[in-house]
Amino acid sequence: MTSPSAASAESAPARRTDLAGPGAALRLSGARLPVVGTARLYTCGITPYDVTHLGHASTFVWSDLLASVWRLCGVETVGCRNVTDVDDVLTRAAGARGSDFAQFALQQEYAFDKDMTALRVRRPAHEPRARHHIRTVQQLAEALLAADRAYVRNGFVFFRGAQVAADSGLPREVALARSAEFGDDPHDPDRDDPFDVAVWRPSAQGEPAWPGPWGPGRPGWHAECAAMALSVLGASVDVLAGGADLAFPHHAYQAAMVEAVTSVAPFARARLHVGAVHQGGAKMAKSTGNLTLVADLLRDHSPATVRMLVLDRPWHAQWEYRPGDLDRAASRLEDLYAAAGRPGGAAGTATAVVTALLDDLDVPRAVETALADGGEAARLLLRVLAPA
Repeated sequence: MTSPSAASAESAPARRTDLAGPGAALRLSGARLPVVGTARLYTCGITPYDVTHLGHASTFVWSDLLASVWRLCGVETVGCRNVTDVDDVLTRAAGARGSDFAQFALQQEYAFDKDMTALRVRRPAHEPRARHHIRTVQQLAEALLAADRAYVRNGFVFFRGAQVAADSGLPREVALARSAEFGDDPHDPDRDDPFDVAVWRPSAQGEPAWPGPWGPGRPGWHAECAAMALSVLGASVDVLAGGADLAFPHHAYQAAMVEAVTSVAPFARARLHVGAVHQGGAKMAKSTGNLTLVADLLRDHSPATVRMLVLDRPWHAQWEYRPGDLDRAASRLEDLYAAAGRPGGAAGTATAVVTALLDDLDVPRAVETALADGGEAARLLLRVLAPA
């Protein structure tokens, strides 16, 4: 199903600038990230079982900004944002509504596309769906088995994950709790180790199932992203983006599976783990129900205001959403528009805006520079922030 509008497509012509200077490169988390040729950006996308809330949208707005900054500096960017349309929570949500899981996923994906279009988030070049990559997951499982990084047990193919947990730097009990939070059962007797995860799993009656070498079944979550990333972008990416809560276990296992079958490491040169949005003192999440929906915000506020709310802070910082924050974001945006209308601006101020953006996507510093100097500096920043 296509987006309601193609106007935000990633293939649209990008405005570029030479203001960054020769040899300039993005820095993320203090590490310089030069790009030769094309930048590859993999963003963990949606599991389409509910409409988009602010915490979820924050990841995609930041990923969109990263691609904009690259394009600003003349770096061709190829984005991939997956759709996890084979997942147990999706199956349960569809069943509760009396719908077929695939049809329900398409309906929810359409709603998500409307929200992203409204927020001026450009459509990535690739949007792979898990149900179209079943054979790819099976090939991944076969490769992991051949490398002795996986084993077969009662219709499951399990990836050996003890080292993944050890490398995470998390205390064992914390890592176990995070695995359980995302649906893994550390006490499953079929596993050799509590941190082993399913690449392929058998399906019970009524669950989505496809024929497989180990019996009818479906992919494991981490394996879906690993297989889709390999299929679309190859053995490595420049940036792996997603919510901070995905760092472990999801991104850790995704990377480990890819590295195990390709011998290319690291899978991701850098990671954009966007800080969680909280509401009422807890992380905004569908499971807890403390949600503010993007569609509701856009009834009373412009897309530019919502984007400013999300972006005018460090990307890795978690933050508490309060309705009054939107008024402050709108006021800051109005100040930026006013600054853009001022004539001139000191030489080099637009360069200073680009320098701030390249330095860990420092939007607050870029905004302060643009407000102080106005003119082209403010106009340039408005183009990058993509307000409307």
